[in-house]
Amino acid sequence: MANFAENRKAKFDYEILDEYEGGLELFGHEVKSIRTKGADISNAHIIVRGAEVFLIGANIPVYQNIAALEKYDPARVRKILVNKKEIRELVDQESKRGLTIIPISLYNKGRLIKLRFAVVKGKKKFDKREKIKERDTGREMQRTLKNSR
Repeated sequence: MANFAENRKAKFDYEILDEYEGGLELFGHEVKSIRTKGADISNAHIIVRGAEVFLIGANIPVYQNIAALEKYDPARVRKILVNKKEIRELVDQESKRGLTIIPISLYNKGRLIKLRFAVVKGKKKFDKREKIKERDTGREMQRTLKNSR
């Protein structure tokens, strides 16, 4: 299972509540571009409209080995394929105040391209500072243990 794109800041900026997995409706050249690690999902988000789920703001450029397409938009809206039960859960989660849905990673599962996304709640500034402080103290402890050997 190869990881094609990852939203690294998601775990730092948000508190992850629920994770989901869905397929993406893509063009053929977009699949090739993703497999050459050409996708960027760091600024993307997900919305639910009606009974459909859409990925907005993901940047998947044109595959380099084909002729440039005339009217291709690399940041176009893409449909996420999930089952009806998960769509109902996402509608309930999205309607709650302060919650949003963001993509976590883009990977393959066999021949298929899958998107892992999560319902998240934004962290406060002091939570982020606390996380940085914990990370720094952990690194310092590891450094002192390594030097004491």
